[in-house]
Amino acid sequence: MLGACGMQRYHQEALKKNRVMLARELVLKELMEHMIEKDIITIEMVEMIQAKSGSFSQNVEFLNLLPKRGPNAFSAFCEALQETKQQHLAETILKTESSLRHGIARLEQRYGSDLPLPLSESCNSKRPRLIVERSLDSGDGPSIPPVKHCTPEFYHDHQHLAYKLISEPRGLALILSNIHFSSEKDLEYRSGGDVDCASLELLFKHLGYQVTVFHDQSAEEMESALERFSKLPDHQDVDSCIVALLSHGVEGGVYGTDGKLLQLQEAFRLFDNANCPNLQNKPKMFFIQACRGDETDRGVDQRDGKERSDSPGCEESDANKEENLKLRLPTCSDMICGYACLKGTAAMRNTKRGSWYIEALTTVFAEESRDTHVADMLVKVNRQIKQREGYAPGTEFHRCKEMSEYCSTLCQDLYLFPGYVPGK
Repeated sequence: MLGACGMQRYHQEALKKNRVMLARELVLKELMEHMIEKDIITIEMVEMIQAKSGSFSQNVEFLNLLPKRGPNAFSAFCEALQETKQQHLAETILKTESSLRHGIARLEQRYGSDLPLPLSESCNSKRPRLIVERSLDSGDGPSIPPVKHCTPEFYHDHQHLAYKLISEPRGLALILSNIHFSSEKDLEYRSGGDVDCASLELLFKHLGYQVTVFHDQSAEEMESALERFSKLPDHQDVDSCIVALLSHGVEGGVYGTDGKLLQLQEAFRLFDNANCPNLQNKPKMFFIQACRGDETDRGVDQRDGKERSDSPGCEESDANKEENLKLRLPTCSDMICGYACLKGTAAMRNTKRGSWYIEALTTVFAEESRDTHVADMLVKVNRQIKQREGYAPGTEFHRCKEMSEYCSTLCQDLYLFPGYVPGK
């Protein structure tokens, strides 16, 4: 099965799942010569890649380009890795590809052949905007601290007032991450969005969740993926659920790659007590990294607190040019939803480190989930976001701010009890 631009979907997904590793470890100089010989890339493309400053940024540019270079690009890339003594990278992505191919085949056999699969950006998609930035090879990519484990003593002292959360896995988690968008809407390439996705995937796995990730989905594909996920029978055997939506957005909706909106109210409805009986009375967590206003995309430099970052030109927003949609927040029980920003405002994203909100979320949850319930952790996320500001002298975005928020219909404390296994 081929993606929109010719590369097998399994190959596209294998590259995406190993994107952070490849961006950090790939040595491009000799490899690109082999890719030119194999007619996968051109000299002009090499010049465009080399125009990026720093090896990490060059690797990211190459990885953005590779899925668009036809059905032979994946095998040629693996061969070039072996020819340039980077066999360990080839072995890792081939192992991932094999696992994905067999895993998706099993899912299709179980749930039907119309299971929504990850799609790459279409051949007519908007080219990623070139952002002038300085690469820091030692600090690029996601910073994911290890998740600290809950002690048996803490569990026994707090479990009587909390949701039951001891299943293995703790629950199923779904991440829908849109980075590339078609040219139908004025929606920019979400540089840094891949860092968000990788950070959340690792966090949820470390918290004990079974994670599924779909990249670059249209609004219809997003809704279909959410509906199929909500109906999985495996929800009956676990104690909770997580859904993360990472995209551009407006109040009440997030954009698919086709520029159409998925209404959040509809997404929440799929998981309410009437439509998702397998998750009745179980906690359901939602995290929305998207704008909720009508501002246009703008980039600003960064300053965290009193100190300026040395990666200028790396801040953007996940805004849009649509009218605000006035939709109600979910009123379903046992749900908590964290939003990157307030109604009518833009969510900020660092093109190297990822979104402000996701960076704060992963840091707080890794450190605090051992002894803090989710609502209190989201208060701590709010505190970190409040202290952060942009740096863009002479523009309307100088010292720009973001403020995250959450809404909750939880009926008990929601502790994640990471690492705790009953009877051990």
